[in-house]
Amino acid sequence: MSIIDLRSDTVTKPTPEMREAMAEAEVGDDVYGDDPTVNRLEALAADMVGKEASIFAPSGTMGNLLALLIHCQRGDEAIVGERSHIYLNEAGGMSALGGIHPRPLQNQNDGALALEEIRKAIRSEDVHHPSTRLICIENTQNNCGGMALSVDYTRQVGEIAGANNLKFHIDGARIFNAAAFLQVDVKELVAPADSVMFCLSKGLASPVGSMLAGTKAFIARARHLRKMLGGGMRQAGILAAAGIVSLEKMSERVGEDHARAKKLADGLRKIPGILLDEGTPHTNMVYFNIADTIPFDEKELCGKMSSQGVLIDWAGARRIRLVTHYAIDDAGVEKTIWALAEMFR
Repeated sequence: MSIIDLRSDTVTKPTPEMREAMAEAEVGDDVYGDDPTVNRLEALAADMVGKEASIFAPSGTMGNLLALLIHCQRGDEAIVGERSHIYLNEAGGMSALGGIHPRPLQNQNDGALALEEIRKAIRSEDVHHPSTRLICIENTQNNCGGMALSVDYTRQVGEIAGANNLKFHIDGARIFNAAAFLQVDVKELVAPADSVMFCLSKGLASPVGSMLAGTKAFIARARHLRKMLGGGMRQAGILAAAGIVSLEKMSERVGEDHARAKKLADGLRKIPGILLDEGTPHTNMVYFNIADTIPFDEKELCGKMSSQGVLIDWAGARRIRLVTHYAIDDAGVEKTIWALAEMFR
């Protein structure tokens, strides 16, 4: 039985083109800076997001942590969303490793932080308070349904940061999904930010890796801290080769995942007992709740679906997340709709 895996877009396997590029990659020692494939990836990534330089990191979590450690000193405060990946899903690294105090604000239903709430959260100079140094947003906003934040909103956040002498970081793990949904160049979405992280290993289908971009001075510091955190890799060109394919080829096709997520959502809306999030999907994520009248919970549903060859993941009490990616075709969407209809009948 072929398996349909909708748990996340992190489950993607390298494409045949990636495997070929990895096998043939020219490599060197990246800690010495002489891996030509890594250097090519870093130059390409910086150009695509309109920043001076970038660095290849093993994970998005490390990429975000590097940005936080550079922008903030111990005891400083970073404004983050209460449903952001940085706040919820990165093992408290900002506090444990950086001594950085998070200031969580409520994410609106569209994933944004209310602009006025950001302004109110900025601390005045007071010996009793941590010093606000950084504003972080996430685009797309995973835990809010994969919602895309607009160019105009991002510009306004950047203006708030600039007016208050703060730094601005974007967790853009799925920034190419946001750009595809909004039909804009990714450069426009990240232009106001001092730094941006984006993942190669999610919708772009690389097996490993994320990119962190910013100024040349920022990336020089990131390189030092990456080594400190254990992220200095040697012949990393084998991995970077897949990342180049991700940027040159896979970034152009993420809209197909969005179309299949919409097809999936349209099918689920017809199933009694499935309560789909209003206004979604924007991108490649479909969230729904299990109605209270249904006699099984989220974990039981995941088990039942697994027996049908469809892997799904729960996202909270009676809550499910489905994520489309390049390995999910139209037949996989149709089988998922059929299997869920059978479960809820």
